[in-house]
Amino acid sequence: MNQLEQLKKITKVVADTGELAAIETFKPQDATTNPSLILKAIQSGQYDHLLEEFSPATTDVEDFIDKLGVEIGDTILKLVPGYVSTEVNARLSFDTEQTLAKARKLIELYEAKGHSRDRILIKIASTWEGIQAARVLEKEGIHCNLTLLFCMEQAQACADANVTLISPFVGRILDWYKKETGETYTGETDPGVVSVREIYQRYKTHGYQTIVMGASFRNKDEILALAGCDRLTISPALLTELAESDDTVKPALSMPAEVLPPRAEISESEFRLGLNQNAMATEKLAEGIRNFIADHDKLVQLLKNRT
Repeated sequence: MNQLEQLKKITKVVADTGELAAIETFKPQDATTNPSLILKAIQSGQYDHLLEEFSPATTDVEDFIDKLGVEIGDTILKLVPGYVSTEVNARLSFDTEQTLAKARKLIELYEAKGHSRDRILIKIASTWEGIQAARVLEKEGIHCNLTLLFCMEQAQACADANVTLISPFVGRILDWYKKETGETYTGETDPGVVSVREIYQRYKTHGYQTIVMGASFRNKDEILALAGCDRLTISPALLTELAESDDTVKPALSMPAEVLPPRAEISESEFRLGLNQNAMATEKLAEGIRNFIADHDKLVQLLKNRT
């Protein structure tokens, strides 16, 4: 039994891609997308048939991108048994009301195609405004995936809001620490791994139902160091590495012996101060939003350049 097969027995494996061939090959439980992955998928040509409806002269580009994301999600839903994540435009990361409107629109598009909202995760950046939007959406039965999550303050606010799932970014945390310290880390000492383990333990210790899904992996050791996490979303390249190894995979996380009551909810001021005091989380959250906006803009330009 290869490592991927072993991992699937203790963790729900999610494909971090919009590439249909990879999803068909690795048969994940769920699939996640983001503006960068959507752009890459569109550039690959595999979704050219979806672009035929677009006319630069007559089509609203933002409206078309919403429909495009749902069309891609619709295709992926036919290949996985679980969730598909579709991301809200990162430009809305600091606007609760516009995030709510966009999320409701995406769900309406999915439901018009015959999909239950129970299989859709609306992906939102883990800003205070984004988390408060998710709090409202969850009460409406719209499930959320809070992304670009780098610190405990973000994780606590998400648990308080009863969001369905969080995606702490393991590899991007590692990137920051390697750049700052120049050190080399193992899977066990990796700062991103340590962060997710701490979040996982807090959630399980206090009985929070929010799913912890490690994301943004840089190497296989990070994945194996989080074996047993609720979910792990993994790129095709690392899924291939796992599938090509027969080494033993052992659970790296464990449930607490005792479940305690939930903690007091984090206030907005506590959230903002804690995030501000964490240079890594502040910088990586801002960078992630900027990069997603940049890739969204590249997709806009790609569409407008079509003849």
